[in-house]
Amino acid sequence: MALSLTLGIVKPDAVATGKTGKIVAHLQDAGFALRAARLVRLTPAEAGAFYAVHRERPFYADLVSFMTSGPCLPMALERSDAVGALRQVIGATDPAEAAPGTVRKLYAESKGRNAIHASDSDENARREVAFFFTESELAGLWG
Repeated sequence: MALSLTLGIVKPDAVATGKTGKIVAHLQDAGFALRAARLVRLTPAEAGAFYAVHRERPFYADLVSFMTSGPCLPMALERSDAVGALRQVIGATDPAEAAPGTVRKLYAESKGRNAIHASDSDENARREVAFFFTESELAGLWG
């Protein structure tokens, strides 16, 4: 199967509690190659634009507030079936429902403070990776 890219974001809760390195190591142990990463502090406008798909949902304002509460680590991750594989490795949104050994089961605090974001489709992965990284930073990884 061909390699593909997806976006993962270590969220502010996990960065603040010192879990970033453990989460990145967990992803690398699961076969992901880290192709680009940067520590950022999102502005409300940036977080609002990134999560615009959720604008009409009741949790949108809380999500934007949470994602701007501290630094986060967006990452372009590569492996075969990157989107599906990452969603499996991170586990269910609610860590209480996440499978044993998944990122959220191991490192998330709650459904709202769930340690990591992952793209949910190949189309969204392209959009989300491009939101944080330029083509030159990705050095032709989209192929």
